[in-house]
Amino acid sequence: MKITICRKSHFNSAHKLYNKTWSKEKNLKVFGKCSYENFHGHNYELIVKLYGEINKDTGMLMDLSDLKKIIKNEVEEKLDHKNLNLDIDYFKDKITSTENLAIYIWNRLNDAINIECKLTVVLYETPRNFVEFAG
Repeated sequence: MKITICRKSHFNSAHKLYNKTWSKEKNLKVFGKCSYENFHGHNYELIVKLYGEINKDTGMLMDLSDLKKIIKNEVEEKLDHKNLNLDIDYFKDKITSTENLAIYIWNRLNDAINIECKLTVVLYETPRNFVEFAG
């Protein structure tokens, strides 16, 4: 039998949306105030979903305390109170959009989760703006 388990998390990060190959004016036209030079921050909310078979021996897909530790190590400790543009090497050549951030998080979690399952991340930049990525 298959089931989806979910774990919610949060972190706070700063960033700016800025394409290095464009002029300041074009960045402002495309990204608006999100391209302001001195960055801005978000209180990101993250939902991690795992979909797979329930282990017959444990009655669980995965122990949620193990998932909690993985999210803490792979996401919260790496991103919380960081400037995504300056502190995270992954974004040295990528725009720090919520879409790219969700992909970054998915890749880190996918590498760390050692069970057969489908991983989906839902990342809220604001209560009304969010993305979902499933690999």
